[in-house]
Amino acid sequence: MTATGTTGPATGPTDTAAAPAPEPQPRRGGVRRAASVLHRHAGLRLALLLSAPMAWLLLAYLGSLAVLLLSAFWAVDDFTYDLVRVWNTANFHTVLTEPVYRTIALRTLGIAAAVTVIDAVVAFPMAFYMARIARPRTRKLLVVAVLTPLWASYLVKAYAWRVILGQGGVLDRLGAPFGLSSPGYGTTAVILVLAYLWLPYMILPVFAGLENLPGNLLDASADLGASAWRTFRSVVLPLVLPSVFAGSVFTFSLSLGDYITVRIVGGKTQVLGTAIADNVTLNLPLAAALSCVPVVMIVGYLLAVRRTGALDSL
Repeated sequence: MTATGTTGPATGPTDTAAAPAPEPQPRRGGVRRAASVLHRHAGLRLALLLSAPMAWLLLAYLGSLAVLLLSAFWAVDDFTYDLVRVWNTANFHTVLTEPVYRTIALRTLGIAAAVTVIDAVVAFPMAFYMARIARPRTRKLLVVAVLTPLWASYLVKAYAWRVILGQGGVLDRLGAPFGLSSPGYGTTAVILVLAYLWLPYMILPVFAGLENLPGNLLDASADLGASAWRTFRSVVLPLVLPSVFAGSVFTFSLSLGDYITVRIVGGKTQVLGTAIADNVTLNLPLAAALSCVPVVMIVGYLLAVRRTGALDSL
């Protein structure tokens, strides 16, 4: 006898066995762990890559500044001129109270400021022509022309200006028909030569700022009837001013610490650089104290221009 309840096809366990098994889903925890490992390895590679320049910065630059500051608190034996490692603040007191050092510091600050202003005034029209007027092919040639003086030796350029500014030099011959003569060697010559030497460092940041200036702003200003001066004052200058300050960081700091040009064309002009060089062999602690003055000036200037966004344009 046949059981009628079992004649149908098998269901249940048989169908479940025939269905394909679902694919295992990746665990989110494993993905996160893998990403964390990759992130740690990337951080390790970055740390190894930056270790050499950071070590150089800490040891060679910041370390030398620390030793410089430390030696400023020492003294010199008046008889033997040997270093006496006795802590005192006499050197800083001399630098801050002696009128001669105050005059030298103010003269150096004035020279650096004058060089920066001259370079900004000269660089702006040159950079504007390069960025907004010149054709692309001409623009490349002008950039090369601006960079070319940087390939020449600093000393060669400084001594060339010594010949130009000297008595009977090029300026004397060019100005003779007009009753003019060369300024000779002195503070004026130092400002002129330093302005020439650092001019490319001002042109390039201003050129980059003008090149990134949206052209539709200039068109909109012209459509609204603004004059060329109003467009420059209200549109161009506010947007490019951070680039000007960025260039001034180079011209100001380089002029503040220069002393070779002063030796070559400065005549009897004394600046902080020459005062430091004169005291290195005779009174090293005093030279170290004097060296802190331009460092403080540069740090103060960087903090001042930081508010303008100039450091972001470097």
